Amino acid sequence: MTDQDSRRAAELLHLRHRTLAKGAPVSLPITTTSMFNLPGDPAAFAQYGRFDNPTWEATEQLLGHLEDAPALAFPSGMAAIAATLFSLLEAGDRILLPSDGYYTTRILSERFLTRLGVTFDLRPTAQFLDSDFEGYRVVFAETPSNPSLDICDLEHAARLAKQAGTLLVVDNTTMTPFGQRPLDLGADIVVAADTKAPNGHSDALFGHVATRDEALMQSMRDWRKLSGSIPGPFEAWLVHRGLETLELRFERMCDTAETLAPRLAAHAAVRSLVYPGLPEHPDHALAVRQMRRFGFLIGLTLASQEAADRFIESCSLILPATSFGGVHSSAERRARWGDVVDPGFVRLSVGCEPCEELWTAIEAALDEAVI
Repeated sequence: MTDQDSRRAAELLHLRHRTLAKGAPVSLPITTTSMFNLPGDPAAFAQYGRFDNPTWEATEQLLGHLEDAPALAFPSGMAAIAATLFSLLEAGDRILLPSDGYYTTRILSERFLTRLGVTFDLRPTAQFLDSDFEGYRVVFAETPSNPSLDICDLEHAARLAKQAGTLLVVDNTTMTPFGQRPLDLGADIVVAADTKAPNGHSDALFGHVATRDEALMQSMRDWRKLSGSIPGPFEAWLVHRGLETLELRFERMCDTAETLAPRLAAHAAVRSLVYPGLPEHPDHALAVRQMRRFGFLIGLTLASQEAADRFIESCSLILPATSFGGVHSSAERRARWGDVVDPGFVRLSVGCEPCEELWTAIEAALDEAVI
């Protein structure tokens, strides 16, 4: 972690107390209201629950602090992605999407954007920069890709986008602002599902967008207000609480993943393994240059679907569940969702368990998977 990241993490814990009046609660209150007391001229005051809420605004303050840019909160990561696309696109526009990124973004584009006259093309992340971005209104990148953990060069992508006059949107869900900073690398907008590591406890859906372009932010803010795609105050409170420990959890998760990855790669049950922190990863040098940490996700391929399922279900310290980024280590066989991966491919999300205890449980389950 850089000195700047350390300062950012320290200051995040004290943003709220700097504005507290004497006797005010230290913990963020949950404001559950649809109405505000509003006599006379309503300008510059909270007006209505679809427009304003102190709890989600406090969470946006933390997210904006981490991104070093204004942030806007949404009820899920996909709501944040939808707001970005629907607020910026119009009939006749083309967008570029990763063919190996989170599949729901592609489904949203295919089922709904195309009805509005928006077309899209697909490229795999590993070849995302093989052609220019001419003719696209939005280029949507995801790096490392989910679930295959391929990487594309965001600085190069930003240069291509600027040359083409297109907007570069980056899904940074797998890394968080402590692991990678797309806006600093030239992206116009960053989106993320805070359901994952920022919340960290697998008990809330949440998402956000961040940008340093006020016109883009206003467009997305108007979309949220008019569409009603607003986060709930209780979920915002949970994410606010989670963000206060994100730096600690993220460091623990990444440290453990970096320890486990070479051990997993050497195990007889593992046919192949992808992790940006390993020198064998085809884009390891780019990961070193572009990413603060190598992340907490590991992709491992076992001999078969049966072996993968047996490994996941028999490991005492792995939660068999979709999603990732929680304090509990979790895993799933991604082919069951239609991802173009080997039937035995497992996405392992490393949690906050003590490293050696987790390895002992994983090794035992892998030994069983070999049988």
